[in-house]
Amino acid sequence: MSPNAYLEMAQTEAAHWWFRGRRDIVAATIKRLRLPTDASILEVGAGTGGNLAMLARFGKVSAVEMDATARRIAELKTAGQFDIRGGRWPDDIPFSAPGFDLVCFLDCLEHIAEDTASLVSARRILKPGGAVLITVPAYPWLWSKHDEFLHHQRRYSQQALRATVGAAGLELERISHFNALLCPFAIAARLKDRLSGSPASTGSAVPAAPLNALLHRIFSAERHWLSKSPLPFGISLLAVARLP
Repeated sequence: MSPNAYLEMAQTEAAHWWFRGRRDIVAATIKRLRLPTDASILEVGAGTGGNLAMLARFGKVSAVEMDATARRIAELKTAGQFDIRGGRWPDDIPFSAPGFDLVCFLDCLEHIAEDTASLVSARRILKPGGAVLITVPAYPWLWSKHDEFLHHQRRYSQQALRATVGAAGLELERISHFNALLCPFAIAARLKDRLSGSPASTGSAVPAAPLNALLHRIFSAERHWLSKSPLPFGISLLAVARLP
């Protein structure tokens, strides 16, 4: 991503409804994985570190972030609590196999040209029975200047994500859309962005507090539905895969 995108993320990810809601949904998903109490967890593409404290509720957390500016921000924000290393997936991986019970790609895989090879690399550093947790943007037809600004390589259909996971030699345990309840508004915003001449941005400015709280409640509530069954639509996808 661009330096401006990382700086905006660092300023907003603690409070913004989308980041908070996604952390709630990811945390609920990890809880259902029943990891060992001493689990080793790796976040690939940790950005400015907004997910690390949440992940630390479930085990010992390490991270990889290739951008030096983002990595430094993450280290400062977390006061050196986590082992955050430089590296570039899928070839420059600063950890050896098999070391992790869980590897997370939280809105990271869409930034990597070699997505299948990256999941192969994740597979190699998983402990037996380990899992990979993935969130990515959905609907290729929704591509907009927002994706270009964030340096996305792609958006995923459910079929494409299934195929990528399978080609990496992982066994898909579950897959679902999410960010469904606010989906119509998000789609309208993306289509407006596509048609307008306004410059692209991360779109992560924090709304006024009452609206931000309401949007967070709506988005976060999806974790309850996801615990029962997959959601059939939504502008993001969540997948859990394991070693066969």
